[in-house]
Amino acid sequence: MSSTILIENATIVTMNDRNEVIENGNILIENNRIVSVTDADQKTTSAAKIISGQDKVVIPGLINAHNHAAMSLFRSYADDYPLMEWLEKKIFPAEARLEPEDIYWGAQLAMLEMIRGGTTTFVDMYFYMEQTAKACMESGMRAMLSQVFIGENAVPGFNSLQDVKSFTEQWNNAANGRITTILGPHAPYTCSPEFLQKVLKVTEDTQPLIHIHLSESRQEVDQSLEQYGKTPVAVMQDIGMFERDVLAAHCVHITDEDIDILSSNQVGIAHNPGSNMKLGNGVAPLTKLLNKEALVGLGTDGPASNNNLDMFEEIRLAALLQKVVNESPVSINAEQALSLATCCGARALKKDDIGVIEAGKKADLAIIDFKQPHLQPEGDPIANIVYSAAASDVGTVIVDGKILFNQGEFLTLDREKIIHEANIRAKRLRQ
Repeated sequence: MSSTILIENATIVTMNDRNEVIENGNILIENNRIVSVTDADQKTTSAAKIISGQDKVVIPGLINAHNHAAMSLFRSYADDYPLMEWLEKKIFPAEARLEPEDIYWGAQLAMLEMIRGGTTTFVDMYFYMEQTAKACMESGMRAMLSQVFIGENAVPGFNSLQDVKSFTEQWNNAANGRITTILGPHAPYTCSPEFLQKVLKVTEDTQPLIHIHLSESRQEVDQSLEQYGKTPVAVMQDIGMFERDVLAAHCVHITDEDIDILSSNQVGIAHNPGSNMKLGNGVAPLTKLLNKEALVGLGTDGPASNNNLDMFEEIRLAALLQKVVNESPVSINAEQALSLATCCGARALKKDDIGVIEAGKKADLAIIDFKQPHLQPEGDPIANIVYSAAASDVGTVIVDGKILFNQGEFLTLDREKIIHEANIRAKRLRQ
């Protein structure tokens, strides 16, 4: 039996190829797809559930293109350290104490935050990834999940490349297709070229998307130049990594030649301005990347290095940082900034059924309450979203045609239990 939802009389920011904003429109959802997007004065089939769009703006569900969700357990644990010191002295020792159930509750805590802020899809790389998959099934979110591995070294939940391959096969397209499994070699500085070639070989039959940190810090690039005489991007090119679909997180310290490589190979890039700022890693050359038509999405990185999963904040930072470093207010406009977290983010993930509000796309939507002082008076809705809106302005979140959050109530997750369990585990891990 089909289920239908009608959102009526709303302002709809479609993020489609024509950049349409429908000021008084209806969205009809049947099962997990958008059936129609019309002006409100056009007749629309009745629906089982009707949501008033009065004083509301509907946007595509936000896409967090790079995350380590269960690191919510390490939020505010190790702040104000340089990247390598942060990892080696604080994070890695704490992560060695992780148990599978910790990941489950940490991931659910992150999902509470993401859903509350209008994020409907996230890309994750972490340990014991089957636990995040279970949490994702229960939450109703859409996710691309990768078990991280650091060379051939033992990490929680990883014993061999064959184990990783088994995870990708077992969980791919689970939860009615909401879960996609991908590969997560950590970074070129933790995975040698020889090991990365093994990764490519062991998955040459299935060829899942590869999710990897790339050129995040100046130290990483200097190390690569000293060891290989090439940038990390050039090393990945040489070993054939970019012959596959790749999502490269960060890409902060990249040359013009690196940008050409990334663009010509259609490498997805996850831009993480908040985390890069907090770790003092610099500002990615976003304007240059976009001018070369690179596939750029937007991510928060993990909640231990950000320290939140607020995509509205990332959208605003992406715009403002480029204006600062380029000393030009026209470097990135509001529409471009929002596209990074919606339609362009989907393209970076090689997903063609999310990120846009139009007939035939998956019904992943966020509804923003615009009857807020900081969103008034009425003006350009996209500018208001990018420069004024907050995650707390989201009133309703729909993923795959199912309402996950509505007017302050989580419909798939137990907020109090998750917070309680996460605190118990965080205290143990931080000893």
